[in-house]
Amino acid sequence: MSKNNRTRTKEPIYLDNASSSPIDVNVINEMLPFLTSFYGNPSSLHGLGRKSTIAVSKARARISKLIGSKSNEIYFTSGGTESNNLALIGCARLIDNMKPTCKRILISKIEHDSIIETIKFIEKDMEFEIDYIPIKNDGLIDLDIFRKMVSPKTSLISVMLANNEIGIIQPIRSLVEIAKAKNNNTIFHSDAVQALGKIPINVNDLKIDMMTISSHKINGPKGIGALFIKQGIHIKPIIFGGGQEMNLRSGTENVSAIVGFGKACEIWKEKLESVQTKISGLQRYMIDRIINEIPGSALNGSRENRIPNNVNFSFSGINGENLLIKLDEYGIEASTGSACSSNKKQKASHVLKALGLTYDQVSGSIRFSIGYQNTLEELKIAVDTLKNLIIEFKKINGDGFP
Repeated sequence: MSKNNRTRTKEPIYLDNASSSPIDVNVINEMLPFLTSFYGNPSSLHGLGRKSTIAVSKARARISKLIGSKSNEIYFTSGGTESNNLALIGCARLIDNMKPTCKRILISKIEHDSIIETIKFIEKDMEFEIDYIPIKNDGLIDLDIFRKMVSPKTSLISVMLANNEIGIIQPIRSLVEIAKAKNNNTIFHSDAVQALGKIPINVNDLKIDMMTISSHKINGPKGIGALFIKQGIHIKPIIFGGGQEMNLRSGTENVSAIVGFGKACEIWKEKLESVQTKISGLQRYMIDRIINEIPGSALNGSRENRIPNNVNFSFSGINGENLLIKLDEYGIEASTGSACSSNKKQKASHVLKALGLTYDQVSGSIRFSIGYQNTLEELKIAVDTLKNLIIEFKKINGDGFP
C-alpha cells in the first residue's frame, strides 16, 4: 500500500491495553455519586462518612470474589507499584525483625520495574541477599533450576503471574509448592497486575501469601490498586498516619476509585470466560497473520503459556521505536514494551534480554495488547498497516520482502 492511499484511521485503534485500559461506562456511573453527592470521609461517624465506609466494604467484597480471597485479606493502595513496594519492603521489615539470619530473597529476572527497583533498595539499605531466577527461551522459569536456588534460608520470593511485556504465565502453584517444601515459612508474593481479568485467578488454588492487583488494567480507574495478604501474615507498614486499611496503609481512602475498582472486578467476574474466548480468537488471528505474512518476524515467548491479550513480536532489521511512531501516525496505538517507565531514558528491555534475544531483536520489538473493546476489523487494519510499514522500512534499508 503506498503512502498516498494509506490514511490515518478516523478513530485510533487502541492496542495498548496492557499499559492502561478504557474505563467501562458502568464503572463511571457507579463512581459518579461518590464524586458528587457521597463525598464523606470513611473515617467520619456521620451519615455521609458511613455511606463511604459501606461503599469501601462493598468494593472489597467484590474484589475478593474475583480472586477467591476473604474480604479482610484485601488492602487498598494507590496502584500496582505501591502494592509491590508494600509487599516487599513490608515483608523485608518483618523478616529483619523476626528472623535476621534468613535474609535471602528470590525474584525472577523478568519482574516489573516496581519489583526490581524495590529489591535494589532492600538489598542496599536492609542488607538482604538477592538472587535472580533465570528464565528459559520461552519465558518460563525452569522448575529444576528454581528448586536448586531455593534454600531453608529463603524468606521471600516474588514471581509475577503474567509478564507485562511478553504475557508469559508462570507456574506459580508449582513454584510455591517447591519453595514451601524447603521452608514452609517462606512468604511467596506474586505480581498479578497483568493476569487479573485475563485468566481465572484463585489465591487459594495458587497457594500464594501475597498478590498485587491494579484497577486500570481491567477497565477501572487509575490510581487505585490492592494487595492481597493471606490471613495470618502480618507485614510491616511503609506509610504511617491514621491507621487506615486495618493499620497497614494509612491515608484517607480514595473512595470513588475504590468503588470503581470494585465495580470493574464485579463486571469481570461475570464476563471473564466469554471475553477470554473473544480476545483469544483476536490474538490467534493477529499472531497467525504476522507470522505468515511478515518475513523476519518472531513471536517473543511461548505461544501456549500466554495471557490471551498479549502479542509481542520482534522484527528483524526494524527499529521498534521508529515503527511505533509510524504506526501512531496512522492511528495504531501500541507499545515497545512496558509503558510504566516512559519518563525515564529509554533502555533496552530487561525482559527480552533475559529471553536471550540479540540487541537487534530487542530493539525491533513491538507489543500489541488487545482489549475487550477491540474488533476483528480493527486488527485487520492494524496488521495491514504494520505489514506495509515494514515493507517500506525494508525497502529503505535495501532489504525488501522476497
